[in-house]
Amino acid sequence: MDSGNRLGDIEITDPQAMRALAHPVRLAILDRLHRHGPATATQLAPDVGATPSVTSWHLRHLAGFGLVRDAEAGADRRQRKWEAAARGFRFEAPEDEEGRSAARALSREMFVRYGDLPSRWAVEVEPGLDPLWQGAAGLANTRVVVSAEELAAIQDEIERVLAPYVTRDPAERPAGSRGVQLMRYALPEQDEEQAGGIL
Repeated sequence: MDSGNRLGDIEITDPQAMRALAHPVRLAILDRLHRHGPATATQLAPDVGATPSVTSWHLRHLAGFGLVRDAEAGADRRQRKWEAAARGFRFEAPEDEEGRSAARALSREMFVRYGDLPSRWAVEVEPGLDPLWQGAAGLANTRVVVSAEELAAIQDEIERVLAPYVTRDPAERPAGSRGVQLMRYALPEQDEEQAGGIL
């Protein structure tokens, strides 16, 4: 199902771009730029675990794939500010083996980067939230039995609901708004016949 990319994400289709992003420092750079906006390599370095010169090299590499860009046209190159080229990114595994391998590498790196986020949140953030935000937070573990087409429709409907909140102008956010990390995993199980029984 074609969602029309309602969230304004960059769609990564090039296996080389997927492999370029499948690196802990590059994912950290993109995450920091998405979360906090434009920054120099020196400003990014402490958050991404690299020196300013190494961070600068990774930024140029990301720029080569159109994932980041100069935040200010004609800016002083010594104080070059970078920004994410879009609100987020998405990718799908291409049909060829090289593409599937690159998509798996990026998926694995993303799971490594974000896998412990819920447990860190539960220890570091949740105890300090006021009851209103504690009540609005939560998680679910829902298993459904669907076709691939139905799963695509579910994903599309989730994006339809999220799009107005993701794309609205910051000036239109209500008082008391704050960032919320919505993590979505759609993890198809093994085929029942391949698994050797009913799941």
